[in-house]
Amino acid sequence: MAGHSQFKNIMHRKGAQDAKRAKIFTRIGREIMVAVKLGAPEPEANPRLRAAISAAKAANMPNERIDRAIARGAGADNTEDYIEIRYEGYGPGGVAVIVEAMTDNKNRTASDVRSYFNKSGGSLGETNSVSFMFQRVGEIQVDKAETDFEELFEIAANAGANDVEDDEESFTVVTEVEAFNQVYQEVDKATTVQEAKLVWRPMAPVSVDADSCSGLIKLLEALDDNDDVQNVYTNADLAALSEAADAA
Repeated sequence: MAGHSQFKNIMHRKGAQDAKRAKIFTRIGREIMVAVKLGAPEPEANPRLRAAISAAKAANMPNERIDRAIARGAGADNTEDYIEIRYEGYGPGGVAVIVEAMTDNKNRTASDVRSYFNKSGGSLGETNSVSFMFQRVGEIQVDKAETDFEELFEIAANAGANDVEDDEESFTVVTEVEAFNQVYQEVDKATTVQEAKLVWRPMAPVSVDADSCSGLIKLLEALDDNDDVQNVYTNADLAALSEAADAA
């Protein structure tokens, strides 16, 4: 997804890669643990776990950390209880923002997220207050260097995918939520999957005025830096935000 990649680029330019890597490993580790708890510890029997492991390998997460996260998720004596929560609100300039979190303390996370919105000049809303501006779809990113577009398109289409997009560094297979697991399994058999997950895609990008860009970038950065936050989505015009980040 081009917009999503631009958002990642904005975040990466603002901090050292080594500092980000630790946060990425923490988030993927939590996803692996939850996937195991909700499913099974065997990747072949658990599509969500298999997708999380693919993301871990694409991020160069050490195998021992992957194995440790699986063991912690499967352990009967594991007292860590992470829950998945979605927050929705409006950022500076009235743009919509969706925040997906995984936390062991929802009061702490809610307080943090609300504070970020308030300090940026935005406002945290109720569940479903902005999600109607997005589409819930599946995205499966594969390595362009190892994949032939025509072959991938045929495999994905036969499995029920909606489209295959050619991004800068990867091909992205787009699916309906209901077809996600089936398409993922078929694509995973054919090539190297870098990342596979359900995302929120904005139906229409919203322009952000110059006065609001700085506050919105600060909001997105604060959310991205929080260990409990797994994913952040916005319907802001990310190309404009990218230019603003370069100028900052």
